[in-house]
Amino acid sequence: MWQQLLGQIQTGDIKALARCISLVENEYQDYEELLLQLPANHHTKIIGVSGPPGAGKSTLVDGLIGELVKHEKKVAVLCVDPSSPFNMGAVLGDRIRMNQWYTHPQVFIRSLASRGSMGGLHPKIIEITELVKAGNFDYIILETVGVGQSEIEIAGLADITVVVLVPEAGDEIQTMKAGLMEIADVFVVNKSDRPDADAFVTNLRMMLAPTFSTHKKEVPIVKTVASEGKGIEELYLVIEKHQSQEGFTEKKLWLLTERLYFIIQKKKMQGVSKDVLKCKIEANFRKQTFNLYGMAKEY
Repeated sequence: MWQQLLGQIQTGDIKALARCISLVENEYQDYEELLLQLPANHHTKIIGVSGPPGAGKSTLVDGLIGELVKHEKKVAVLCVDPSSPFNMGAVLGDRIRMNQWYTHPQVFIRSLASRGSMGGLHPKIIEITELVKAGNFDYIILETVGVGQSEIEIAGLADITVVVLVPEAGDEIQTMKAGLMEIADVFVVNKSDRPDADAFVTNLRMMLAPTFSTHKKEVPIVKTVASEGKGIEELYLVIEKHQSQEGFTEKKLWLLTERLYFIIQKKKMQGVSKDVLKCKIEANFRKQTFNLYGMAKEY
């Protein structure tokens, strides 16, 4: 079954890809057999789009899809939506905002619930991304839920990380510096038609100076008005330039190491059920001896 489905994915069968994503997402029996058969892929590049809520990430991604399609690129988009903490279902659907691409032959869009993951991504995002690569896309865009500093795990997955900010975020830059500010390969100042946008860009450049930042080379800053399509072409050119200069670097090696570590970590935790933990807490919470660390030590 898996070989047949994989063959269909490689020939561009979107229905087979969507079905396999669901099987992996829900840990269908023997789904790992499919993952073991995935071919090596060094062609498809992953663009991570991150940033605080309200920065206009979805609108920017919508514009970026258009630019990639214009340059005859085949693109997949994985939108990680906030999930309900109670049933882990998706609260939002970014596909609604990108509905013009939903049936486009060069575009595949899938919404995934974060399912309680604190890093802004889906717990099976590595497996799903590797699966989507089998569809021979030129680019995979990962748009995260925008949860702030805990969103940094996207840097371990993306070949290029685009951090989207808005001019009003000036007071937030200091608090983001240890998080989103450090993972960016490209900064996008969206809604740059607003007042003080130029001053914001100047302050951002000062913060990225080697004296204050850990970045070893200049980080591009692109001004956009995504709702009007302004600056999207410039962003595309910056992404293309970054990809053409990236080889098998030390960063790439660490990215792969992070992915492998995360896969092993999840495997080790496989026998730990949140439902079981909840029942144990419920049974012991009112006892005088209740201690979270003591319960953790059992595992």
